[in-house]
Amino acid sequence: MAEGLVEKQGLGKSVGGRKPDLYGLRNNSLFVLSIDMNRFSTRMAIMDNNNNQITPIRSYSYTLPEDLTGLDTFCGWVQDLIETSGIDKQKLVGIGLSMPGLVASKEGDSRTYLRTDVLDESLQEVLSRKLGKPVFIQNDVKSAALAELRFGQAKGRQDVLVISIDWGVGTGVIMDGNLRGGAAGFAGEFGHIPLVENGILCHCGKRGCLETLASGIAMVRAAREGIKSGQKSLLSKLSAEELEQLEPKQIIQAAQQGDQFAINLLSETGVNLGKGIAILIQLFNPELVILGGNMAEAGQLITTPIQQSINTYCMAQLRESTNIALSALGPQANMMGATATVLENILEKQLEQAR
Repeated sequence: MAEGLVEKQGLGKSVGGRKPDLYGLRNNSLFVLSIDMNRFSTRMAIMDNNNNQITPIRSYSYTLPEDLTGLDTFCGWVQDLIETSGIDKQKLVGIGLSMPGLVASKEGDSRTYLRTDVLDESLQEVLSRKLGKPVFIQNDVKSAALAELRFGQAKGRQDVLVISIDWGVGTGVIMDGNLRGGAAGFAGEFGHIPLVENGILCHCGKRGCLETLASGIAMVRAAREGIKSGQKSLLSKLSAEELEQLEPKQIIQAAQQGDQFAINLLSETGVNLGKGIAILIQLFNPELVILGGNMAEAGQLITTPIQQSINTYCMAQLRESTNIALSALGPQANMMGATATVLENILEKQLEQAR
């Protein structure tokens, strides 16, 4: 408190006797540079310890490579944001990176993108060295799940599944009130459960994964095939070049304007997702399933077929004890989770040193 970092923030609940005083960090006590990577773009901003956004979000076009191609350019973006932010750099305690694919968070490494196979360093070590600050890496869906656990609809709950529906599909598993990563940090690879024998080849190398049937990638592929075969749609107005650059959000926008072809694409995606979610409900018996990611912006156009599919494929006793909800955190969930990842790791290290 003497250093101006901690302040009194009211009174807690009493279970008998006087109410306890509550203390917390002041705004702008510490800063985190939070980065949200997806397969084709990267967003970043500086946040404070109370999740206040300090700088505007900067967006960059960056297709995630398997190797370290373009990493120096990426680091240049990070350094430029720090230099132009106007914050006290001594208060910047770390950098949080949320990214798709297999992320071994305990080792600070990625097994899918930006792999460091030819180096003796992990991706976390490479970035920490280049940027001069501690870097912590987490899978994008687990980042979103941590944000839900700390600030969203999973706060105070014990058993929740957070499902991100974007270009791919992934799951963050909250059990007994804690985010679960598994032995290596790979838990929740929901999109790569094989559902179809000899199905479409998935980018993971297997055939018939859920992601080949119910994801942004699958929906865009089906849209292209339909338009090329003569389907009538608002999307038919796109040029050949624009069709190749089609994104899920364009299909959602068309569906929201009443385009029947786009509505059918979302419905088929939702039915297939519901089949997969029914499996998860029967495995984990969650009290709540939170749907997030860009595809969730379709609202009832995708949640209705998901719920109908769950009703069809899930045991009644389990589905009746599970609520389905859309995330209320919006597109900032991954960045909020990346910030929380950094602060929890930094504070945990401080506690260990103090013991």
